[in-house]
Amino acid sequence: MIPPTLSDPRRYAIARSLFKPTTLFRAIAKLGFVQADPIRAPARAQDLTLRHRVADYRAGDLERRYSKLPIEEDFFVNYGFVPRDMQSLMHPRTARQVWTKARRRQADAVLDFVRERGVVHPREVDAHFEHGKATNWFGGSSNASTQLLDGMHYRGLLRIARREGGVRLYAERIPTTAPTDPVGTMDALVDIIVNKYAPLPASTLAQLVTLLKFAVPHWQDARKSALVRAKVRLPNASIGGHTWYWPAGESPPSRRHVLTDDVRLLAPFDPVVWDRRRFELFWGWVYRFEAYTPAPKRVRGYYALPLLWRDAVVGWGNLSVVGGQLEASFGYADGRAPKDPAFRRERDAELARIETFLGLAG
Repeated sequence: MIPPTLSDPRRYAIARSLFKPTTLFRAIAKLGFVQADPIRAPARAQDLTLRHRVADYRAGDLERRYSKLPIEEDFFVNYGFVPRDMQSLMHPRTARQVWTKARRRQADAVLDFVRERGVVHPREVDAHFEHGKATNWFGGSSNASTQLLDGMHYRGLLRIARREGGVRLYAERIPTTAPTDPVGTMDALVDIIVNKYAPLPASTLAQLVTLLKFAVPHWQDARKSALVRAKVRLPNASIGGHTWYWPAGESPPSRRHVLTDDVRLLAPFDPVVWDRRRFELFWGWVYRFEAYTPAPKRVRGYYALPLLWRDAVVGWGNLSVVGGQLEASFGYADGRAPKDPAFRRERDAELARIETFLGLAG
């Protein structure tokens, strides 16, 4: 018997995640969750993720079409976009930080203000209430009204109605009934994690279940037992010294997982590369997101995009738009580009797709 190798889970991870492009809502529903990031280099992470999975996707389509789709902005294992029916599994949410009575009164007043107007911009709330400034998560100063709105959104009192110029506009969120089966609901949330990031090494599965503290802080004590159940009920195998987990009904060695010659530049948070442990196991080199790293200490670049070809991440690319033209520079894990002429051809085709995605072509 031939011992299993990482080639099967690697091919499986790429093929199942980079599925045939579909509609915007179906792609989000299939992924279960799309992580968001505000940096635009050359487009936001959510757009860079969706362009591979949505037919004829253009940068900004998610923001433009958001209000017409049954999706919501919310916290899951990170902040991003989720189908509305999935969001209902996480609410009503009780935040770990308990509001003071004074803070609660502020929130009630803001909620009345939002109800009266329907949809509000943070500037309107700040101008009306004059809450002043407050220290933010990064130690800097921001409008106290903005922080209050964030807290109300997280607790499910408000929802994001839409964005204008990247700024979130708020509306009242109609309360939903609490799930009646916490055990089944926790298992469903774990399954969403596994469906998005499979196959997962055991350490990553544990990390992501821990991150459910953002999604369901009110069930903090249920996470450990949910992880125990997942390890029992999910298909798994020991490969390369690690135990790997994947969704029921799927098979990593299946011949259905066929890869193409396409070169793809992936977002730093794309599910194919999100797990840095798995990345190193699959491809043998270290990739880090360096946007918040001081420039002199960066190795790959401010917003280096992993460069996938066939079943290998062979390097990275840094893209920018200068004078209406796409500029690209590349680095390679082994110091040079693959010699196969197909690689250069497919890399050029990927850059042409990105120009179209950004609205630069034609």
